[in-house]
Amino acid sequence: MIAGRRRIPSDYPGHLASVPLFSQCHKAELKSLARRTADITAEPGQVLIREGHGAYDFFVIVSGEAEVSRGGRVAARLTAGDWFGELGLLDAALRDATVTATTPMELIVLAQWDFEQALEEAPGMTRRLLAGMAQRLRSLDQRS
Repeated sequence: MIAGRRRIPSDYPGHLASVPLFSQCHKAELKSLARRTADITAEPGQVLIREGHGAYDFFVIVSGEAEVSRGGRVAARLTAGDWFGELGLLDAALRDATVTATTPMELIVLAQWDFEQALEEAPGMTRRLLAGMAQRLRSLDQRS
């Protein structure tokens, strides 16, 4: 499915800090999450997540571009610094969109089970994640 998956020695706390879900986390928590990520690559045309399939991973785009489609129609374009799939960390519901690489990409991925393990080791992080979600919901509510 996804080519180039490998564990990396470095971490990505800065990338995770830019994601609203993680915006309230402490630096140590971000480092703990980042240590659990993997670095992956994708080629143009490669499907990273597929609408209607299980949601188990969260992605942050380090470089490259992707297209988001729903029901076969393009809904958005993503570039470096964007993320997708964060709800898959919280709920294993089916994906509501397909994300396809349109250029060569480098991404970091956090698997749901690694995320859950991090929460077990730092239970206080759960409250900060809820605060991050509330902040994002408030922002979306103000736009509509």
